Amino acid sequence: MVVMLTQEMSGGGGPKAEEGQLFVAVAVKGLIGDKLGGAGSRRAVRWAVDNLLPKADKFVMIHVIPTITSIPTPTGDRLPVEEVEESVVEMYVRDVKKEYETVFVPFLKMCKSTRSTKRYFRSRRTKGTGVPLTVLRYAPETCEVYIVCKDRITTKSMDPLINREPCTSPHAAATAHDFLRDWAASFHTLRSPTLPDPRQSTEAGTRRSASARELRFEALSLTCNKPKTPQSSKASSATTPEIFRRRRGSDIPQLNYSDFDKTCTKPQSNVENIVSEHRDSDRSPPETSRKSKKVEIEEEVERLKNELQSTVFKYKQACEELFSTQNKVKMLSTEYLNESKRVNNAVEKEELQRNTAALEKERYMKAVKEVETAKALLAREFCQRQIAEVNALRTYLEKKKVIDQLLGTDHRYRKYTIEEIVTATEGFSPEKVIGEGGYGKVYQCSLDSTPAAVKVVRLDTPEKKQEFLKEVEVLSQLRHPHVVLLLGACPENGCLVYEYLENGSLEEYIFHRKNKPPLPWFIRFRVIFEVACGLAFLHSSKPEPIVHRDLKPGNILLNRNYVSKIADVGLAKLVTDVAPDNVTMYRNSVLAGTLHYIDPEYHRTGTIRPKSDLYAFGIIILQLLTARNPSGIVPAVENAVKKGTLTEMLDKSVTDWPLAETEELARIGLKCAEFRCRDRPDLKSEVIPVLKRLVETANSKVKKEGSNLRAPSHYFCPILREIMEEPEIAADGFTYERKAILAWLEKHNISPVTRQKLDHFKLTPNHTLRSAIRDWKSRVRFSNVVV
Repeated sequence: MVVMLTQEMSGGGGPKAEEGQLFVAVAVKGLIGDKLGGAGSRRAVRWAVDNLLPKADKFVMIHVIPTITSIPTPTGDRLPVEEVEESVVEMYVRDVKKEYETVFVPFLKMCKSTRSTKRYFRSRRTKGTGVPLTVLRYAPETCEVYIVCKDRITTKSMDPLINREPCTSPHAAATAHDFLRDWAASFHTLRSPTLPDPRQSTEAGTRRSASARELRFEALSLTCNKPKTPQSSKASSATTPEIFRRRRGSDIPQLNYSDFDKTCTKPQSNVENIVSEHRDSDRSPPETSRKSKKVEIEEEVERLKNELQSTVFKYKQACEELFSTQNKVKMLSTEYLNESKRVNNAVEKEELQRNTAALEKERYMKAVKEVETAKALLAREFCQRQIAEVNALRTYLEKKKVIDQLLGTDHRYRKYTIEEIVTATEGFSPEKVIGEGGYGKVYQCSLDSTPAAVKVVRLDTPEKKQEFLKEVEVLSQLRHPHVVLLLGACPENGCLVYEYLENGSLEEYIFHRKNKPPLPWFIRFRVIFEVACGLAFLHSSKPEPIVHRDLKPGNILLNRNYVSKIADVGLAKLVTDVAPDNVTMYRNSVLAGTLHYIDPEYHRTGTIRPKSDLYAFGIIILQLLTARNPSGIVPAVENAVKKGTLTEMLDKSVTDWPLAETEELARIGLKCAEFRCRDRPDLKSEVIPVLKRLVETANSKVKKEGSNLRAPSHYFCPILREIMEEPEIAADGFTYERKAILAWLEKHNISPVTRQKLDHFKLTPNHTLRSAIRDWKSRVRFSNVVV
């Protein structure tokens, strides 16, 4: 694009048109080091030289330098100007300006020796839409605008009515200046995004300049003055060598911001210089001198071209060396990274091995601690076993001593005095009463260092006393593991001394009295078998069978190992004349026994026989299975068996009933509880073999399950490492044995587990855990009994 002005261009450091002069400006583009320049720019310059240069007083070529926002590094990266020192930025800006001066070289060849050049720099912030639109719209009337395209030329001529006389109006000068500024800004807006910059990537963002101000785009201007006089030719010849001398000192002239700022701050001096150059141009040298100068300039240009080529060659060599150095740096960087990775991997491996060693050490210490704990538990168990063996041996020796005393005095039983009985029972204290029946009370005491139960029978008449003595003689001869042992008696006062059984009666377990836990199914099976064995022993006694007459759950006692024994045999009768089972006899006698357990035939006829006890035994079997009262239990169970709904009647406290064995046992109980004696099975030949088989089956099942009965970890106290008896919850949320946590809190105020300070010292009983521990102990105790 070509613009021709008739006004002066004020402001900045660029050239100014004097009064009455024409000012021609051409926008050019090209690459650094390009010897030809852009095709469009060559076309515009050529057209301007041919058509406008003969008329113009000043000829200016303008090229826009893009904004510098980053600086390249030797590694090929780019750094923002904000991260680089100001001196480096200034030096880089000067180098870029030097390189961009080579853009004008192809266009200067078109002007050759008939023109003189001057260099100026101008900075403006671009604004606007496009160069052609801006120039055509805002060009003043004193300007002629030529837009040189590939196939046409668009022009805008000056108003012919405007006087070409010099205009000194400041308003006109300002108008011309503003137009040229806006035109250059528009050219930068359209051209700068496509200009190639070998040192700059297309980075975005704000950058800081070398002098703490924003870098603006810069227009490098070269003005060519047409010589009109010998003086002007002389001035031109004087100016040109000066330029080349400056180039000879450095391949490309150095331009810095300090000179540019000084030029901007002294516009008046620039105007005076331009006026003096115009006056010198009126004196033109002769034609021969001008040609000789032209030849010298061409020679000088040729020489400079050679120097430039040499410089370019050196530059390429430097670039190759730089590229080689960059490759070496990259290679060294790669080696450094690889070595760093190896070192890091070695460090990580070492750290992993340390962690593994620490874990192994922790596991080892934990295993050692567990072994020590196991040793302590084993030692404690061994000590407890020895103590139990010593106590058992002591008890055995004391019982043996008592038996030896009885046998040594040739008595069937030990006779106690009333003073010994009163002392042992603390004067028949109510606190010693453990039971009471229709025949008297039962007291717990200790005789001859042996736990015993004293039963006091009321002897109202001499006949009862004689009968009592006779029965004592009979009972003292009975020795069976499932019959309560009679240790002695006080005949004068009606006191019977039996062995003491710790776990009470079977009735308490059936109806869950005195907080007794429910018996497991296999214990119930075994109790039934043991009672059957005890009854068979009584019925087969010689010389005469013994009938109990009052067999019921309250008269079946359990020792510490839940072994059952038949009690209250003192009410049994010696039956001399045994009636056949298939014959119904009638006899006048006083009925003995408990309602619902008395044989119906005995109740109706008064005839007593061994199978009379079998009816009560059948009722006891059904009660152990259903945990119901004896009233109406026989028809209820019979209907359930027929309908197949026996599982609905079984005791709900037991959840693992073996259905097949339970139903078989229920059928045995129903047979034993038949209304007539003749319909009941034989105890020894028919009932006991079946019961024995059921008990053996139950024991085999329990042995398999007994190996899995281990206490859960939360049953153990964290302090004592023992199963808790009185679990209490502390402030830290953990449960401890009451005695252990109280002893701990007396000396510490922190948690034994978390080692953190406790908020308070209050303890809360853990009833749920206590109940669970008791149930577990009962299961373990029952399984140990079976095993």
